[in-house]
Amino acid sequence: MDDSPGGGQRVLVVDDEPRVREVVATYLQRDGFRVKTAADGSTARACLREFNPDLVVLDLMLPAVSGLTLLRDIRRIGDLPVIVLSARTDEADRVTGLELGADDYVIKPFSPRELVARVHSVMRRATATMPAGPLSFRGLEIDLASRTIQLDGSEIEFTAKEFDLLAFLASHPRKVFRRGQLLEQVWGSSVEWQDPATVTVHVRRLRQKIETDPQAPTRIMTVWGVGYRFEP
Repeated sequence: MDDSPGGGQRVLVVDDEPRVREVVATYLQRDGFRVKTAADGSTARACLREFNPDLVVLDLMLPAVSGLTLLRDIRRIGDLPVIVLSARTDEADRVTGLELGADDYVIKPFSPRELVARVHSVMRRATATMPAGPLSFRGLEIDLASRTIQLDGSEIEFTAKEFDLLAFLASHPRKVFRRGQLLEQVWGSSVEWQDPATVTVHVRRLRQKIETDPQAPTRIMTVWGVGYRFEP
């Protein structure tokens, strides 16, 4: 574990390859981040408690405790931003990571400068201030100030990115957005950096939480060949 000096935002880099940890840490430190590294999931768990990072860069293929297990653990306790860094290129792996709540998915080999840019982007979106609320639609209440969502009076658990996506769509009722537009507005990423499947996965997860029948949605509508719109 390497704890870099300084008072910037804290990033935990979890990867079993020493060279990857070194390169990522070096580039992040150059941009003013405070960095700690871990080579396995068990060490990473301790770092999460002691270092209290603002963001985690997480490899999936870790010894002992897998990256997916660690991602599940992180999501059980909160909305800490996570960027998955993995050699797994299959779409199924990317979708699994996103479904478990990863904010971004970077495939190895990667550009260190691009990774740093993605860290800035995810950090920016995670700390963005939402306008005052609430928004109310047919039993669905979205409180933008407290970042809570209730459906028919019962509060529903959402990840930070799920909340941001629903809040953005609901703030622009009946307006159709392409997936690329949603990536830019909600994730703050250039389209060429981000997998459009990110939006698809998050829309599916939102439908499972707020739609009576996720297979026949009445709130988040698909506009075939274009994108999605929120129907109030």
